[in-house]
Amino acid sequence: MFQGKFEHSVDDKGRLAVPASFRKKLQGEISPGQDSEDISVFVTISDQCLAAYTASEWALKIAQISKLNQFDPKVMAFKRIFIGCAQECQIDKAGRILLPADLRKDVRIARDCVVVGQIEKFEIWSAERWSESFNQLSDQVASVYASLAEFGIQI
Repeated sequence: MFQGKFEHSVDDKGRLAVPASFRKKLQGEISPGQDSEDISVFVTISDQCLAAYTASEWALKIAQISKLNQFDPKVMAFKRIFIGCAQECQIDKAGRILLPADLRKDVRIARDCVVVGQIEKFEIWSAERWSESFNQLSDQVASVYASLAEFGIQI
């Protein structure tokens, strides 16, 4: 499970150090006989940020998407962004992932960023966009919690 919020920065080569607790989760994804250098995440555009999925979570998402009506214009548009922009990113020995330049540009990640756990994935936000989004969400906390109650979730 990915949880927590971490302030990080992307280096000049576009590499991001994955938070240590997230690396532990990713290392749990290694199959017997597989080397730790084989760890990768699938990174794609999600909302105003990047979303990173483990290989097993990515496979589940692909399976779900494959079951949708492939001729529905909404599904086609979704696939163009979500699947079309997705790239597999290896995690190096230092625990960093190289975020593709085009994806960084699309979500305005230059240097400072925030890595946010989202249970089955983690998000990578530009620090500026995270601050804006978080401030908006903070203003809506009461209504968000109330809407969760409609789904039977009590906080």
